[in-house]
Amino acid sequence: MEENKLKIHDGKLAVPENITIPFITGDGIGREIMPVCQATVNAAVAKAYGGSRSVIWKEASAGEKSFLESGEWLPEATLKMFDEYLIGIKGPLTTPVGGGIRSINVALRQKLDLYVCLRPVRWFNGVFTPLKEPWNVNMTVFRENTEDIYAGIEWDKDTPEARKFLDFLRSEMNVTKIRFPESSAFGVKPVSEEGSKRLVRSAIRYASDNHLPNVTLVHKGNIMKFTEGGFKRWGYEVAEEEFGSAVFTMAEYERIRKAQGKDAAKQALADAEKSGKIIIKDVIADAFLQNTLLKPEEYSVIATLNLNGDYISDQLAAMVGGIGISPGANINYLTGHAIFEATHGTAPDIAGENRANPSSLLLSAAMMLEYIRWDKASELITNAMEQCFTEGNATSDLSSFMPNGKNLSTTQFQQALIEKMN
Repeated sequence: MEENKLKIHDGKLAVPENITIPFITGDGIGREIMPVCQATVNAAVAKAYGGSRSVIWKEASAGEKSFLESGEWLPEATLKMFDEYLIGIKGPLTTPVGGGIRSINVALRQKLDLYVCLRPVRWFNGVFTPLKEPWNVNMTVFRENTEDIYAGIEWDKDTPEARKFLDFLRSEMNVTKIRFPESSAFGVKPVSEEGSKRLVRSAIRYASDNHLPNVTLVHKGNIMKFTEGGFKRWGYEVAEEEFGSAVFTMAEYERIRKAQGKDAAKQALADAEKSGKIIIKDVIADAFLQNTLLKPEEYSVIATLNLNGDYISDQLAAMVGGIGISPGANINYLTGHAIFEATHGTAPDIAGENRANPSSLLLSAAMMLEYIRWDKASELITNAMEQCFTEGNATSDLSSFMPNGKNLSTTQFQQALIEKMN
């Protein structure tokens, strides 16, 4: 029914009390973890709102199941459904090998222009990690989703396209520093001012809405001056031009340092922190990866390009217990479209054995509930999960590393969560 659809008016979401949410079950373990996710969400919503709100689940077809039934990995009807209902959630999907669609996940993100890959990372008490102080890791990664390597512009070696591109580089662009030109494959990495600014803009707004102290632009601009370096430059521009006195940028710090000296710059930074301004800073990607291990408490919101974000989000996930408890979403804050997802693969080796960990999908569902401002239901899920982990109740991938670990099946973990919520 029309009234069950999420809508956006004047940039704000209008959420019905009984909301229809499309879902893609997913391949492999998706068939086990999606029902667990739905049952847990239903229980949390019922508990939080006493039956006055509910989720109406609407299945959408994609992945291996869809291909076997219709010959399409991602049917047009599924794209239309997610476009129409604005939000949705999906389990892990198989990436076709050898032909067909390059990646279903990438196709969904690009066709709906879901330009933010949002990956919050935090530690849950009771979960084993390689860090001595994992509680210091609490970051949210804004990874650009539509440019950089995700644009997929490349040509294999020894193809007419590669030879044509090489000839263009030589004859038109005077490029002479390709070490082995005749045996090289080529790729193009587009990074735009518009794409960079809307990503950083979303990250700063998120920091402001959630009262977070800083946003860090992570880049490799020391080597790639105009793409990664452009991302850094445009990020500072959007911060200063659109957020003004609400932020203090390290670009401004450098201007003060050069004009008035280091002490004056340090004082300006200290004053900005004291007054509650959001500090906008930047760091080279490789240094950032080191810093997250040595001083993770210095970072709260991260804004970065696609490839950097891939490395960063997976490293941070490993630091707090692994990708099995790492949630994710793909969002367009302008149109309201958002797809929440399990961040791991289909795990065909354990599919059907009732031992898959549903935590990534469950935490993504909690993000979805936060997105529609059903915060009480979201908190019920995350609090119940932390209580279970603290007591050692988890699926075997986590419990086997816990001193008091108790191996639970996928469905037993669902039951434990719902019992905690009730």
